Amino acid sequence: MTTPVTIEDIYKLFERSQEKLDKSIAEADRRFAESDRRFAESDRRATESRAELERLIAEREKSLAKLERTVERTSKAIDALTTRWGRFVEELVEPAVLRLFQEKGIDVKEVYPRARTKRQGAAMEIDILAIDDTELVLVECKSRLSKDDVDEFIEKLNRFKISFPHYKDYQAYGAVAGIEINEGIDRYAYRQGLFVIKPSGDSVAIANDEDFKPSYW
Repeated sequence: MTTPVTIEDIYKLFERSQEKLDKSIAEADRRFAESDRRFAESDRRATESRAELERLIAEREKSLAKLERTVERTSKAIDALTTRWGRFVEELVEPAVLRLFQEKGIDVKEVYPRARTKRQGAAMEIDILAIDDTELVLVECKSRLSKDDVDEFIEKLNRFKISFPHYKDYQAYGAVAGIEINEGIDRYAYRQGLFVIKPSGDSVAIANDEDFKPSYW
């Protein structure tokens, strides 16, 4: 025989169901609270990481700016030193130019240090320019002569008569001078048809031998 369900039985069942529901809600609330805590912690860490990253970026930018200023100052100092050495070489070579090339059969009679033109699109400066009525010599002076210097000078020789058109009918020769000359560069310049001027005692001398045949532009 089936036992009849009483109001008390239904009430107890409801209580048990309510307890389970309360526990489920409490567990859900706990999990939500834990999730909120973890999210807040993650957000805090992310904020701290962003702040640290921004600080590091700011420090890097500051260091780069400082490095750029240092490089700029160093470059200016090197350029100034290079210019002074270049001027020294010019002052050493200039007094000897007429004698040196007259001895080689190029009868130049006038010397113009730092000859320059500002012709639009063809500006150029020649360290030393020695001329007579039909011939001239362009001299490039370096404290240390490199292959790049020789190549750049040859380009200058190729453009010379565009920059100085009043010399278009002259026969132009090229010479490179250096206090120091990188290994093999004297021979390289020789093969390009350039005179090579080196220190000799208290003055300078042309190093090319008697077999040398100069190029002209």
